[in-house]
Amino acid sequence: QVQLVESGGGLVQAGGSLRLSCAASGRTVSGYAMGWFRQAPGKEREFVTAINWTGSSTSYADSVKGRFTISRENAKNMVYLQMNSLKPEDTAVYYCAARTRGYFSYSAREYAYWGQGTQVTVSS
Repeated sequence: QVQLVESGGGLVQAGGSLRLSCAASGRTVSGYAMGWFRQAPGKEREFVTAINWTGSSTSYADSVKGRFTISRENAKNMVYLQMNSLKPEDTAVYYCAARTRGYFSYSAREYAYWGQGTQVTVSS
């Protein structure tokens, strides 16, 4: 099975940047769509962004569009999330997820594999 491990979270001031990484192991995820989701305390897990298997198609939640960028390097079995102009509202645990189809979904239920999450805290 696929294991996913996120890293790069931390505490940052509003307006700052963070780069999250998702390392996949166990098997290649080069044929899988990959997504980032986030969950704040007491809130539902929400879609942030996703990328198809080749990296040719991406999608972003309206709340992060223009500030966040998803990318992947299939040869390295890695996915990234560059987060710029961070806001306190971005504070959440961020999860990397893999779907066993090549094209992504906006629904968390469609993703078979999940990382443990990494905390992102944006102070005002």
